[in-house]
Amino acid sequence: MQLQALIQKHFDQIIADRRYLHQHPELSHQEVQTAAYIAKQLRAMGLEPRTGVGENGVVAVIEGARPGKCVALRADFDALPIVESTGLPFSSENEGVCHACGHDMHTAGLLGVARVLCDIRDQFSGCVKLVFQPAEEDVLNCGALKMIADGVLENPKVDAMFGQHIWPYYPSGKVAIRDGAMMASSDRFHITIHGKSSHGSAPESGIDAITAAAQVISALQTIVSRRVSPLDSAVVTIGTIHGGARYNVIADTVKLEGTCRNLNPEVRNKMEERIRAIVEGVCTGMGATGELEYFRGYSPTVNNHELFPLVLETIKEVVGEENTVIPENSALGGEDFSYYCEKVPCVYFWSGILSPGAEVYPLHNGNLNPDEGSLATTVEIMTRCALNFLAK
Repeated sequence: MQLQALIQKHFDQIIADRRYLHQHPELSHQEVQTAAYIAKQLRAMGLEPRTGVGENGVVAVIEGARPGKCVALRADFDALPIVESTGLPFSSENEGVCHACGHDMHTAGLLGVARVLCDIRDQFSGCVKLVFQPAEEDVLNCGALKMIADGVLENPKVDAMFGQHIWPYYPSGKVAIRDGAMMASSDRFHITIHGKSSHGSAPESGIDAITAAAQVISALQTIVSRRVSPLDSAVVTIGTIHGGARYNVIADTVKLEGTCRNLNPEVRNKMEERIRAIVEGVCTGMGATGELEYFRGYSPTVNNHELFPLVLETIKEVVGEENTVIPENSALGGEDFSYYCEKVPCVYFWSGILSPGAEVYPLHNGNLNPDEGSLATTVEIMTRCALNFLAK
């Protein structure tokens, strides 16, 4: 079974898939054309995809030659509301929307896996369930939960599941994996601060919501530095601030939005009460009032301990021990793959995509430009993970 030769046979189409998806990005819950493209490609392989799973999800099953277990492979396909700055000839045609998180790479890679497995379906037992998932970027209304609720892990019942994410901090050809947590929980919060407007020349006549917001923002940083053990990882970030109507008017309302990330459930469970205490306490002390809305998002993405050795050895088989990375720390980004991890044994890994000599652009940056050559590595690892699991 010459997987590398089969991957090369399909590689031009894998690249074509990636470039089409990159050029036609769609936001979470709007991925109608993307889903249609995926389904069309799967039908061309002779598969019978189920569409509309969990809103815009697409699922197909590749049956092997003999009965056996079922392994699922997942790729997400929504894009972000970010302006692309790469200047690529296949740049986004949807203004203000781009695949700055690499979901086009994920989906093209899984379509490549499907093409290879269809070629060798007479050589394995069991079945491979291909899970193309929308809306990974919507923490409060994510695609994973919708697809699970729509039965993606049943009929046939999934025995194990694998997923991966491009990782711009590693060169192409290097792959990273950890036993345990790979990604953090991802919670979201909204803070509204109410003051009292007055003329900017007479601040004593009002209550400045902007000044109160500034104090709240500063105080929130002490949660991580003084209320969380240095041995635990946590982040509290304010991402947006909106307030005020005119340069010479004391603002009466300021709205903040932010996120909390951590790996320890005990720490996570205390974050809401700590944020609330600061918001209410600081605002009261300044004569304002503060309100907190806290939304629990993704759980930590935790690799299954029993399944981890199979994937680790598979990665080493493909890229060699010298290119297999065991990161010391988890990432504090969030992933709704975590919900699959809570239902079935799962393993998630990171695929390096940095071209030689290229500048590092992080995920969610409009300049992100993955090395397309890395897709060959990803396709081989995902394919071998499926085959190795089914052969157990």
